[in-house]
Amino acid sequence: MMTIGSESRQRFELPARIVGGVAAVVAAASVLLSWSYDPAALDDMSFWGAPSPLQFHYLALGALAAILYLLPIALRPRNGSWTNWVAWNTAARFASFTLLGFPVIAVIAIALEAGGLINVDPGAWLALGAGVVATLAGVLLPTSPEPAMHRIKTHPVIQILAIAAGMGALLFAAVFALGLQDAGAFLLYAGFAAGLVLTLLRLGVFGWLAVCAAANKRVLVLAAFFVAFAFPFTQNGSEANMSIATQVLIFGATALGLNIVVGLVGLLDLGYIAFLGAGAFTSAVLSGSAFATINWTPPFWLTVLISGTVASLLGLLIGSPTLRVSGDYLAIVTLAFGEIFRITMNNLDGSDGPNVTNGSDGIPGIPDLNFFGFDFGATHVIFGVTIGRFANYFWLMLLILALIIVVFTNLNRSRIGRGWVAIREDELAAEAMGVNTFALKLLAFATGAFLAGVAGAVKAHHDVSVTPDQYVFLESAFLLAAVVLGGMGTVMGVLIGATILKLLPEKLRFFSDYRLLLFGLLLVFMMRFRPEGIIADERRQLEFHATDEELAEEVEEELVTYHAHYNPDPKGQK
Repeated sequence: MMTIGSESRQRFELPARIVGGVAAVVAAASVLLSWSYDPAALDDMSFWGAPSPLQFHYLALGALAAILYLLPIALRPRNGSWTNWVAWNTAARFASFTLLGFPVIAVIAIALEAGGLINVDPGAWLALGAGVVATLAGVLLPTSPEPAMHRIKTHPVIQILAIAAGMGALLFAAVFALGLQDAGAFLLYAGFAAGLVLTLLRLGVFGWLAVCAAANKRVLVLAAFFVAFAFPFTQNGSEANMSIATQVLIFGATALGLNIVVGLVGLLDLGYIAFLGAGAFTSAVLSGSAFATINWTPPFWLTVLISGTVASLLGLLIGSPTLRVSGDYLAIVTLAFGEIFRITMNNLDGSDGPNVTNGSDGIPGIPDLNFFGFDFGATHVIFGVTIGRFANYFWLMLLILALIIVVFTNLNRSRIGRGWVAIREDELAAEAMGVNTFALKLLAFATGAFLAGVAGAVKAHHDVSVTPDQYVFLESAFLLAAVVLGGMGTVMGVLIGATILKLLPEKLRFFSDYRLLLFGLLLVFMMRFRPEGIIADERRQLEFHATDEELAEEVEEELVTYHAHYNPDPKGQK
């Protein structure tokens, strides 16, 4: 249902559109002025008539807001009704909020980096004033909860082009974000990206793209991995950025393993980082390092299997006696297991126990992989582009992540996956229907641990050193936060959550003392406004919004549309 708004808002709709559109145009034009007296602040906004890259982003945002405000005026039917355009108003409002938030962050960053508000030039103040006016105009507009364009039917060729354009935009955004060395500039760009995503979400662009993706799944998968494979070629040999990107993939692969336990089965595991550590230590002692305590170096593919198996056995070891409890008790037991693992690795030093891990010193000097003659530690030149050490591990981790995604999605769709979901929904009801709940929970623990162990095997060689202090409770908390933030039970959501939680600390090092506060506020915000996560699983979305009839109707419509599009046989729609 559409909520047109009060009569007063309808009365002021035309003036609000005009004022908001003009304010958006003024905000876009402000990039032609200097924003900062000091060229060292942000990405050098000190030029007149020559916008910086970040200012060009603000220019595009202003143009989008102007279109959202003014286009309905030009295309309104003769009867003067705004009904067909009310769905645009929410998008216009979010665009206005971003038009205001962008200069607010810029002014604060310039003042902090340049030494006071005196260094803020007229362009920033003009953008700030225009953002305030556009926001006030957006508040006066009646809004609708229904997006404007998510049900548009398009030709398959256009859908494929849209997928390609979306992946290209994602690659550009990743390259641009990693290229920002200034923390204030990165924070400014992150705010811009968040505002743009919310604007396009309310406009229905992502709903439409989801329909395009569902109709062209193979194209989407191929495009996604082509973009990921091409990413190292955009970094011009930058080892720092490729190291961050590889860590994101390792973190994401580990989070997908935890997603089986938390997202599909509903078991709260607070010691999951121990399985990543088990895989890393196993790979380290079998790596042939001068500090390794086992004089056997199997091929890497065998090392990966052994690492995953060791982690899986630990999952069975901790799961067998503890999975008969649930809720807070299970969380306490898994938390204790994570600490026991770290303390045990410290004690395997030859003094308090057998010398396996060298105690707190860990195992340094882990050599780079040499897989079928390909040296991962060497620099290669491919297509004229220098590919460094971390890019080699990035590609390896990309292949492993692809295998993990295949395992996760197939398990989710299988009979085992349905059993896991049944346990999560109501364990007593599932057991009453004949589901072996204990065996399935144990399998989930072992499978998730295996995937974490595989990721740990690559992490050991990537980091060159493995120490017990790398695997503390805080890392388990970040993994759990990535699953909750991205969307429990989904693949893309968890990867997005892992990217956010791994990328923000790397780019906002000045905020490192307060990163727990930042993550806590982020989770509180998500729990309040979108508890199902960034990318919501349909079941989870309905669970968290059980009383939201509009959402239930929307999900039902999407399911009917999906079956009508992919399964035209009436019998298959049941």
